[in-house]
Amino acid sequence: MLTPNDQQRLLRHARRAIAARLDDRRIEPPTSPGALGEPAAAFVTLRLGDRLRGCIGSVEGGEPLHEVVAHCAGDAATRDPRFPPLPPSELPAVRIEISVLTPFRRMADPAETVVGRHGVMVEQGSHCALLLPQVAEEWGWDRDTFLSQTCIKAGLPADAWQTGAAVHTFEAQVFGEAPSFEGATSAG
Repeated sequence: MLTPNDQQRLLRHARRAIAARLDDRRIEPPTSPGALGEPAAAFVTLRLGDRLRGCIGSVEGGEPLHEVVAHCAGDAATRDPRFPPLPPSELPAVRIEISVLTPFRRMADPAETVVGRHGVMVEQGSHCALLLPQVAEEWGWDRDTFLSQTCIKAGLPADAWQTGAAVHTFEAQVFGEAPSFEGATSAG
């Protein structure tokens, strides 16, 4: 678990990484990385107001967390295939959210998946997809819908989680920047 200070350091590092990517320059690693130097898997989500603007992650967990977040933040801003690259003029209005993942655990019984606590990764053959724990809550999904939507994202039938697809769960420490007064809208 990252401390609140570590979380703020990592959020600042992610923002610097995006700015560096947009300026086509290298990002310097944090001085005295501490917990940010430990290997971990993570996702970086970018939002403009209440709209998704990019989300990229790494499930490998072999690199130091600060490196994973720097790569993912830059890629979320420039390489998410759902969005055009972020123009530098939008960077000040973007809110960054980071999800640091726990190790994956294969579920013998997918019914043990807990909405709001677990994220889900579904695999079958060459098909694989992942949804973060917060996605089910944001969309108001129950467990079965969450599992089905992960299957659909993987390009599998919605019931693949019941018919042989491997279901892995994980947890995440999720934290982000507070919405800025300008450019952000209330989600509720």
